[in-house]
Amino acid sequence: MLPKIKCKTASIRVTFCFASMGEAVEILVHSNGFSSNIENGSLDDDHEAEITAINTNKIDTKDQSFCGWFEEDIDDHLKWSFALNSTLHIGASEYQEIALLDTKHFGKVLVIDGKMQSAEIDEFVYHECLVHPALLYHPNPITVFIMGGGEGSAAREVLKHKSIEKVVMCDIDQEVVDFCRKYLTANWKAFSDEKLDLVIDDAKAELERREEKFDVIIGDLADPVEGGPCYQLYTKPFYENVIKTKLKSNGIFVTQAGPAGVLTHKEVFSSIYNTLRHVFKYLTVYTAHIPSFADTWGWVMASDEPFSLDASQIESRIKERINGELLYLTGPSFLSSTIMNKSVNQSLLNETHVYTEENARFIYGHGKAYLA
Repeated sequence: MLPKIKCKTASIRVTFCFASMGEAVEILVHSNGFSSNIENGSLDDDHEAEITAINTNKIDTKDQSFCGWFEEDIDDHLKWSFALNSTLHIGASEYQEIALLDTKHFGKVLVIDGKMQSAEIDEFVYHECLVHPALLYHPNPITVFIMGGGEGSAAREVLKHKSIEKVVMCDIDQEVVDFCRKYLTANWKAFSDEKLDLVIDDAKAELERREEKFDVIIGDLADPVEGGPCYQLYTKPFYENVIKTKLKSNGIFVTQAGPAGVLTHKEVFSSIYNTLRHVFKYLTVYTAHIPSFADTWGWVMASDEPFSLDASQIESRIKERINGELLYLTGPSFLSSTIMNKSVNQSLLNETHVYTEENARFIYGHGKAYLA
């Protein structure tokens, strides 16, 4: 990611309901771990005891006397709410705020700076789309570099490919990586795989200092938000001067590219596409609906070699190259995901914005996390 920039941290508003008391108590939980009553400025002893029990997971949140919600700001006047079973962890690293929540609908969810990163029940959709198309289109992927990816899910998917000999996963935030290694049990095997080279560093600096080139580079970065630590890694100079120089001649770059829905694709998706169009000869864009994101999501795959596989060839490579079964991606479904609706297609064709540090676009939100 980027040189060490300390991100702003946001307080987390929590509203817990206790049926036995017949009232809802709204708590402001600061990133330093202290709590205060929003309305009265203090808590009585009973409420202090309840909050202490919640913070230490000593309260049975499945009991009907408890209710809790997580709210993410999607846009002005629009929120996305999740009913909670429990709050497993809330903390803050040097760079960002981290929460692991057990939701009633999506299972365990990872939240960073108030933005949903992945949910236990559907993260396979996002990560299969991010990883497998690039590795399947490459004639023989052996080495992969993952920018970001601290939760380990992208590495997990890469390591399913039989030809892979080395995966470098470079994330700047040690605390996020340690947090995910501890709590995200689905990725324990990936984190312990001898093929994984885990590096805690700025991905740009790490790529620049390495002499080796890679078959595939994956951008599993946080969304570009204003003031955030990642938006510089979506710029034309970075793609041109770093990414392209660290790919082998037939190498492929793929990046998550933000919301790609009818109402949201102009935030950053069309811009990232157009920026990469100025750097690589061949591009493929594709989308999928991610239920826990409450939107269609987009990815852009780029190379100086054409993407020419048909559905049957993709299916054959899935069977030949991948250990185990994919849960989402098939040859036909991938090709169908590359067909944009008329509105999005026109925007991609007409987009003129090129992403630079001085002329950046951002998605809505910055470090706003609410538990309500």
